[in-house]
Amino acid sequence: MTKITLSRPLKIALLALAGAFVGAGLLFLYMLRFTTYLGDDPSACVNCHIMQPYYATWDHSSHKNVTTCNECHVPHENVARKYAFKGVDGMKHTAAFLSFSEPQVPAAKDPSAQVIMNNCIRCHQNLVTSMANVGKMDFKMTEDGEGKACWDCHRDVPHGGKNSLSATVNAKVPFPDSPVPDWLQKAIGHHSPHGHLHGK
Repeated sequence: MTKITLSRPLKIALLALAGAFVGAGLLFLYMLRFTTYLGDDPSACVNCHIMQPYYATWDHSSHKNVTTCNECHVPHENVARKYAFKGVDGMKHTAAFLSFSEPQVPAAKDPSAQVIMNNCIRCHQNLVTSMANVGKMDFKMTEDGEGKACWDCHRDVPHGGKNSLSATVNAKVPFPDSPVPDWLQKAIGHHSPHGHLHGK
């Protein structure tokens, strides 16, 4: 077996190329405001403009004071599953955004629909098991015609019936902080204040 040796210039070039890939990847994560997705602040969701109607309708709903987006939209069995789900879901959203294939009105699909329904039942367990006595139901059962999903009846909770950018044109939602540092914005003559609201 012959040993492959790399010349010094080739090693330097490969290291520079690897550094460029790592740097570009880190810049990409920074521009996506990656760290905002690690917490539970609902304003992270409006980093993507098509989520503005969902933030606005949640902000005016009965759920605002008791839940955040993650309370309904990610699993709560354990921390590992929560962040694994967020990571996979986030990559799907990023891929859709970068390929210009995101719908104007996103709708939850399985497995997201299953997670949402599990969380409805988790929070309203007394109601669904004691008062209504429907027992433990899951989204798969509703797909098989063995019952209805929670939102089949409660279709306006918490986001309202129709969500689109045109349906909430004057919605006030948190404006995401710019990923461009203040010193660079000042240097190029563009400085937008952080933390103001979209809308009039």
